[in-house]
Amino acid sequence: MNFTIRPATKADSNDMWRMIKELAIHEKKLDKVTLSYEEFEMDGFGQKPSFESFVAKVPEENKSKEGFTTVGVALYFYTYNSWKGRAVYLDVLYVMTEFRGFGIGKGLLSRVAKVAREKSCQIMELNVLGHNSQSRGFYAAHGAQDITVREGWHTQRFEEESLNKLAHNAP
Repeated sequence: MNFTIRPATKADSNDMWRMIKELAIHEKKLDKVTLSYEEFEMDGFGQKPSFESFVAKVPEENKSKEGFTTVGVALYFYTYNSWKGRAVYLDVLYVMTEFRGFGIGKGLLSRVAKVAREKSCQIMELNVLGHNSQSRGFYAAHGAQDITVREGWHTQRFEEESLNKLAHNAP
């Protein structure tokens, strides 16, 4: 199947938001999406973007059952690892179900990796839910290492209440 991958623009926001919500549904975590569409659009395409992204598009003749031609998204941002240096965090890699198996996911992953290397990033990191063996297998097949198993690292998160409490107690 023919497809193209290009940097996302503000005009892609609706399709990106649709796929992010599809991913949340797929992961059974839609109730965790508290960000509004307007915040998402501003965070990605406002004065000071917080992330960069790519979209995958198919020709009109290959559009989805619902009529979509934007069928995949990768959303990433830059971070820093005090042991390795510059890094990229891949927050979202999603391809609509009916378009999986055509190389679109690998294409999106490769484009983010290419950007990472162009920006002298030493690592690319991401999180995958433990029950999502299909995605874990996909990333492993492309060279990702599960550092939870290998090194024992566990992701820790401060959310709204604990973050507010910590901030309130700052000296």
